[in-house]
Amino acid sequence: MTFSRYRNLKLISIFSPKTCVMLKLSFLRTALFSAAILSSNIISAQGVTTPRTPSPAAEVRQTIGISTVTVNYSRPSVKGREVWGKLVPYGWNVQAFGAGKSAPWRAGANENTVLTLSHDATIEGKKIPAGSYGLFFVINQDNTGEVILSKDFRSWGSFFYDPANDEMRSKIQLRDVANTELLTYDFINTTKTSADLVLNWEKKQFPVKIEFDVDNIVMANAAEELKSTTGFSWQGFASAANYALQNKVNLDEGLKWIDQAVAQNSSFATLSVKSGILKEQGKADESDKIMKQALEVATEIELNNYGYQLIAQNQQDKAIEIFILNTKKHPDSPNVWDSLGEGYALKGDKQNAITNFKKALSMNPPANVKANSEKYLKQFGAL
Repeated sequence: MTFSRYRNLKLISIFSPKTCVMLKLSFLRTALFSAAILSSNIISAQGVTTPRTPSPAAEVRQTIGISTVTVNYSRPSVKGREVWGKLVPYGWNVQAFGAGKSAPWRAGANENTVLTLSHDATIEGKKIPAGSYGLFFVINQDNTGEVILSKDFRSWGSFFYDPANDEMRSKIQLRDVANTELLTYDFINTTKTSADLVLNWEKKQFPVKIEFDVDNIVMANAAEELKSTTGFSWQGFASAANYALQNKVNLDEGLKWIDQAVAQNSSFATLSVKSGILKEQGKADESDKIMKQALEVATEIELNNYGYQLIAQNQQDKAIEIFILNTKKHPDSPNVWDSLGEGYALKGDKQNAITNFKKALSMNPPANVKANSEKYLKQFGAL
């Protein structure tokens, strides 16, 4: 109805002139209010982005290995309301709008809460392909519940939830926690390969375990990266091979990569990795031969670092052999004598330790080397 129709409206004569004026004003207000509502709807549909104060949007992201898990959601507040069983009903509930089907909770407010996986993952023990999913929860009165991932992640809330689009459902056990006013997603119990995604709101926590096959993901990613500019230098192949060695994964592929690195740069950095891979493959003689080549071309710093690496592996005698080799190759360096002294000290050979620390001090060492030698000599009562 337009305003012009109100303007031309003739009131029946049974009303007094004053009453007619009041009725005309009432009609006018109604028309203006309707016009305001219509205008507001048009502006909302076509206007610029403005802040959404209630239940603001949020995003949380966690890296696991080289994979990422991202949750986009809206954050309602408790505001003194009774949440569980009231604001969020227990169990599954028929929606009064949309598809009108029984549905779980939207796990937040407003649009779907969306979980995005950069790589294939295992969630609550179930294999889930990489991609984006609508995240839903069910809470029961006994603190049991369900986590649900839906392939339909573009809908609004639970109104159009369809179980036919479920990627997974899994039972979970809720936890009682300290009060959280604003609904919050977080990641806890992070390890090299997994983390627990948790929703905290009011005094409840919904935990969901997410795992990635990190080593195989890294190896597959390395193979792809080495097809790009990363594969134009020896460092790319060496780093990929070293990951295979350190994590004892895909050693055959790692050996191929380190051979390509050695072909470009035959150095201690590359030869030592090749020796390590051969050793892990049970090829001890080949490993020793390659390590001998590596030690022949190693720098003072590389030999020193290798010695301390052996100490960390509880191979004190082997470490002392490397430190002695370093003193033969670099006899004018006080640092190599200090390291040899430390090797003997850690083995418990006090006399040889004292001899080599004093040797280091006699060569006017830099401050850090001097401090280390003096520290040990004081401990042995030799200074």
